[in-house]
Amino acid sequence: MNDRKIDQALVERAQKGEHRAFELLVSKYQRRLIRLLSRFIKDEHEVNDVAQEALIKAYRALPNFRGESAFYTWLYRIGINTAKNFLATSGKRPFVSADVANDEGDILDLADQLADDHTPEAEMMNREILETVEAAIAKLPEDLRKAISLREIEGLSYEEIAQIMDCPIGTVRSRIFRAREVIAKDLRPLLDTSENQRW
Repeated sequence: MNDRKIDQALVERAQKGEHRAFELLVSKYQRRLIRLLSRFIKDEHEVNDVAQEALIKAYRALPNFRGESAFYTWLYRIGINTAKNFLATSGKRPFVSADVANDEGDILDLADQLADDHTPEAEMMNREILETVEAAIAKLPEDLRKAISLREIEGLSYEEIAQIMDCPIGTVRSRIFRAREVIAKDLRPLLDTSENQRW
């Protein structure tokens, strides 16, 4: 039985009133949801509060879940919408953490472009690249920032991102392409790459 079928079976049990089934779904996806939300909300306590609110909303909306998408895709959409509402009502701007880029070193496949030694120069260059990536992502419009984060940091498929962002898959591809172009442009001076070369 694959992951999606297991989730669907747990959802069906939870829809019949079995609280333990929903608790299993929460324990499976809560950390990933918090990691996703921490891409947009800086304060750890606020991230936890928003994640908790998203999980409560998911529990309340569970009777309406029909299994047309994977459970975690549905949950992530609720999480993103909850974060968006939180940011709008609190008047805070979304941010992207450099720690995330550092933890998820494959965001721009930088490992291939950097030397594997740990010299102070290499570490400084690494830090400078990560700061440039962070700044480039932070200045992206919200729709591009979400798309690139879901793809490169969360590792979601284009189909899953389209469901979460509630838009056609072609729009997702376009947003990710445009986000990568902006990031690549900002990295060119550091990596000494040509204009037609992308990472």
